Amino acid sequence: MDKGSLILPKSFPELKNDTFLRAARGEEIEHIPVWCMRQAGRYLPEFREFRAGKDFFETCRSPEDCCELTLQPLRRFPFDAAIIFSDILVVPQAMGMEVQMSPGKGPTFPEPLKEPEDLQRLKTKVDVSSELDYVFKAITLTRHKIEGKVPLIGFTGAPWTLMSYMIEGGGSVTHSKAKRWLYRYPEASHKLLSQLTDVIVEYLLGQVKAGAQALQVFESHTGCLGPVEFKEFSLPYLRDIAGRVKDKIKESGLDNVPMIVFAKDGHYGLEDLSESGYEVVGLDWTIDPCSARVRTGGKVSLQGNMDPCALYSTKERISEIVKRMLEGFGTKGYIANLGHGLYPDMDPENVGAFVEAVHTHSRQLLNRK
Repeated sequence: MDKGSLILPKSFPELKNDTFLRAARGEEIEHIPVWCMRQAGRYLPEFREFRAGKDFFETCRSPEDCCELTLQPLRRFPFDAAIIFSDILVVPQAMGMEVQMSPGKGPTFPEPLKEPEDLQRLKTKVDVSSELDYVFKAITLTRHKIEGKVPLIGFTGAPWTLMSYMIEGGGSVTHSKAKRWLYRYPEASHKLLSQLTDVIVEYLLGQVKAGAQALQVFESHTGCLGPVEFKEFSLPYLRDIAGRVKDKIKESGLDNVPMIVFAKDGHYGLEDLSESGYEVVGLDWTIDPCSARVRTGGKVSLQGNMDPCALYSTKERISEIVKRMLEGFGTKGYIANLGHGLYPDMDPENVGAFVEAVHTHSRQLLNRK
C-alpha cells in the first residue's frame, strides 16, 4: 500500500479486539478493557525522543507524527483502545485564534478574548473539513497503521472548557476571567458556546468519517462551575453535541459510534450526565464506584477512575487498588481508566502493571460469575 492510499478512509483492516466497544455498549466481555488518558505522552522516553526540538502544534499538524505518537504506547502495552494524538485547542485555532505551546508553561493565547466585542475576531463560518483536515488525515492513517489491533478514539474539548482557555489565555486555577463572562455577559457567553458547539459537531462528524470508532468529549473545567452554572453553561451544550453528532452520523449513513463524556470534578452532575445522550460517562477519582453505579442507574457504561497518583506506588499496591476498583464498578458496562491523564514523571513499568492488573483481576472476576 503506497503512502497516498493510506490516507483514504476505506478498506480499513478488520478489528481484532472489540472489547472496548462492547463494554461501551454494555455487552458481554471476556475481560475489562483498559486505556489511559494521555497514554501517548511524555512519560514514554520514545515520545520525548520523537518530540525533541519540534514545535508542539507543528507535530499536531503532521498526520505521520500523530500516527507514530498514537501507536507508541500500543507497542509497549496491551491497551484495548488507542486515542489519536492531538490537542483540544486545535478548535480555537480553527476559529482564528493563535495558540502557542510554551515550554514549562503550557498552552498560551497571545491575544485572549477580553470583552464581548472580541468575539468579532472569531471566524463566523469555519470550514472544518479544511481547517482541521490534518486531524482527519491522522485518524485515517492511524486506522490503517494500527492494523485492526484495537479501536481508535477521536476526541474534542467541550465548549465551556475551550471557552475558558480562550478567555483565560491559558491554564488557570480559578478560571475567574472566564467565569466573569458567565456572570457579567451571559448572552455573549451563550453566543460563544453556541459557536464552539457548531464547530465541535462538524469536527466530531469529520473524525467519524475519517475512521474514529469512538468519540470522547473532554469537559476538563467542570470543577470550577457550581451546579447552577453547570446546568446553564455546560450541560445543554454537551447534550446538543451528542444529539446532533448522532443525527448527522445517521444522516451520513455511517455506523453509530459510542460517545464518552468526561466532566472532570463534575460529581454533582452525575445524574444529568448519565441522561445527556452519551453511551459512557467518564469519572475522575473523587467519585466512589459503587455510588456512581447507583446514581447512574444502569443508564450508561462507566469509565475510570483510578487516581493517577496511585501509579507512583509499588506494583503490588497498584494491583490491590485495581482489584478494589473493579469490584466496585463490576464487570458489565465498564472501561478501566485513570481519573485523569498520565503525568510526565510516571514510570512506564507501573503503567504496564496497571494494564496487567486490570486484565488479570477482571478475568478472575468474570470466571467467578
